[in-house]
Amino acid sequence: MALQEITLNEVTLDPFRTYRDQWALLTAGVPGNFNTMTISWGSYGELWARPTVTVYVRHSRYTYDFTEREDRFTVSFFGGSCRKILSRLGTLSGRDIDKMSDSGLTPCELDGSMAFEEAELVLVCRKLYAHDIMPEEFTDSAVDRQIYADHDYHRAYIAEIEHLYVKA
Repeated sequence: MALQEITLNEVTLDPFRTYRDQWALLTAGVPGNFNTMTISWGSYGELWARPTVTVYVRHSRYTYDFTEREDRFTVSFFGGSCRKILSRLGTLSGRDIDKMSDSGLTPCELDGSMAFEEAELVLVCRKLYAHDIMPEEFTDSAVDRQIYADHDYHRAYIAEIEHLYVKA
């Protein structure tokens, strides 16, 4: 099924449920050389007079290298029927295996970035800012203890949403 571009005014996102309930795939790279990972944290809104998305990637993730290298990435949201696939893609590393080969998802190129035809919504994003989560900056040390006991901190990427696509 094809993806169709829409405008920002045509999309409605629930800021508290989209990541938590639908999960998403963060994908960076180009055809033949990309990686994807499941994300269930993120935010979107207006920042610096632009529509933006913020995503978080641990340095230890294979997708981190792709996200660092590329200027753009996509965030693809799926319906509940893909939850099992997204769970699998979130636990396997593209460093070790070709996790896309039996995922059942169809990679596609959108505006020079990679996404998936089965997605219900795709955000094509251009990086604007990146910053590492720093343990000394927590004002609530319980978050650091609960989430980062292994000290594998995330890098936050703030990106402008350049294009939006929905399942046609």
